[in-house]
Amino acid sequence: MPLITLQSVSLAYGHVPLLDHVDLAVEPGERVCLVGRNGAGKTTLLRVVAGEAVPDEGELRMDGRVGYLAQDIPLDESRTAFEVVADGLGDLGSLIAEYHAAAHALESAPDDQGLARLGRLQQALEARDGWRLEQRVEALLTRFGLPADQPLSELSGGTRRRVLLARALVNEPDVLLLDEPTNHLDVESITWLEDTLLEWRGALLFITHDRAFLERLATRIVELDRGQLTSWPGDYRNYLQKREERLAVEEQHNALFDKRLAQEEAWIRQGIKARRTRNEGRVRALMQLRRERAERREQQGKVRIEVEHAGQSGKRVVETEHARVARGGRTLIRDLSVNIQRGDRIGIIGPNGVGKTTLLKLLLGELPPDSGTVRHGTKLAVAYFDQQREQLDLEKSVIDNLNLGKDTISVNGRDRHVMSYLQDFLFSPERVRSPVKSLSGGERNRLLLARLFARPANVLVLDEPTNDLDVETLELLEDLLADYEGTVLLVSHDRAFLDNVVTSTLAFEGDGEVREYVGGYSDWLRQRPAKAASAPKHAEPKPQPAPDAAPVAEHKAKSRKLSYKDQRELEQLPARIEALEADQAELHARLSDPALYQQEGGIAKASARLEEVEAELAEAYARWEVLEALLS
Repeated sequence: MPLITLQSVSLAYGHVPLLDHVDLAVEPGERVCLVGRNGAGKTTLLRVVAGEAVPDEGELRMDGRVGYLAQDIPLDESRTAFEVVADGLGDLGSLIAEYHAAAHALESAPDDQGLARLGRLQQALEARDGWRLEQRVEALLTRFGLPADQPLSELSGGTRRRVLLARALVNEPDVLLLDEPTNHLDVESITWLEDTLLEWRGALLFITHDRAFLERLATRIVELDRGQLTSWPGDYRNYLQKREERLAVEEQHNALFDKRLAQEEAWIRQGIKARRTRNEGRVRALMQLRRERAERREQQGKVRIEVEHAGQSGKRVVETEHARVARGGRTLIRDLSVNIQRGDRIGIIGPNGVGKTTLLKLLLGELPPDSGTVRHGTKLAVAYFDQQREQLDLEKSVIDNLNLGKDTISVNGRDRHVMSYLQDFLFSPERVRSPVKSLSGGERNRLLLARLFARPANVLVLDEPTNDLDVETLELLEDLLADYEGTVLLVSHDRAFLDNVVTSTLAFEGDGEVREYVGGYSDWLRQRPAKAASAPKHAEPKPQPAPDAAPVAEHKAKSRKLSYKDQRELEQLPARIEALEADQAELHARLSDPALYQQEGGIAKASARLEEVEAELAEAYARWEVLEALLS
């Protein structure tokens, strides 16, 4: 029996419906990812399911408790992690938080009045069976590694996100709703979240722009496009392929429809000659064609990105030798020696707060090193994308932020009307005059990109450009950066984006140490030394030193002859891996079969078995690599 059922649900803000008689069912054990363009209505749909928005018509049925993690939640930063997590229990949560605060205060300063208050709260909790729930809050705080009595104002963005996830889970929901849960999280926190959700056995409905997160978690993809929902069983690659096929069929259908409409319009305009042969049925059919064409909702256009090129920089962009930066008694960057040349695309990765933005400022010359040297090349023209969006004036309009209100803008030597240029970034003429404070996060990021790429530059500095952008815009930005002839410095926690864009990676590996690796995030995983592999357990490949890796592990395993048992295991592993891959392929095929969704519990069983097979497959590959390495 479905935990979530939407039947013919509609909801409109203004004249265009975000949800247009949509149907949706989510079964126990499913992990459904909701995808769609920015502004399509994904968050609205989650709010309807969570009961925070009421549809104009249609029916919503929920069978079980719901936990909801919204994209942006205004919080009182003076409250502690314990108080926020207990909020998820409703009125009883307030009583539990009050008891916890009273007990904490009594430990610090014992007095008779505090003792009496604690006794009254104990009685109230006992009367409402609150002890069990109080223990549940404590258990979640321990499991998520959260400081119970620390105010939110003292916590990092990633830790706050864990607090909010614990609040969503504390009432033991049957369905968990997550809206962009990876926003502003570092890679370590994202992999921790993936592992936590893979272990969780309830149903999951989530929105994300992180393709690696989507691919690892989703058992089904549901697309919201022009008010309609379409379900795509299987993985993300299958969704992309089938979606392109569907859009091609839709485009062909629309072209045939428009051709027929044009022919009928030509017929009706033939005047006297047409009247002699005109029949009323054909006229009525023409009127119906006109109505259908007027009601058609075109697919939202794609962002068209073009970079304003400056002259070529010198071969050397920036070179550091033994550079060191310290702040507040803490060394952020220690003994950094790198040489960045024209055309390099450098990714910068590391936990939140480790010093990635400080490294950018050091490389750009905005921050002098405490010791060591930083040398810059010639003819550098830098364009900077700021993750905090501080470059935008929230009170001014979109056009004033872009071009100070001027009607034309020059891009690559060509004058363009500013309206036309902003339409390339999906801003309608009405939106161009709106104040920036009214824009969504995705729209503000698109405006920053429009500003960035309108300036002559041969060095692009991008600090978290992927937050709030839909997947299609991300892929277009990837294509542009891959073809860019200048130099790119990129800070990002989006693993797929890093893999698809950068040529080398600067990784923070603790105690101010920054090392350079060839390739993107996946290449760093493979090359990093064992001491850096301390992130939470996940199903990505185990790091092994590559032959051309830098740095190379100092002590390689000595070659030795395998034992008889190891030799037999090595001989049998290929057949075992082949069998597991066959099971994996069969399970993917089953999950792609719509008939499976009609069987009660079928999805949950197949998904659970797929997780087991993939874990066994990862373990088999890892063991094979270990045994092969012993022979080398």
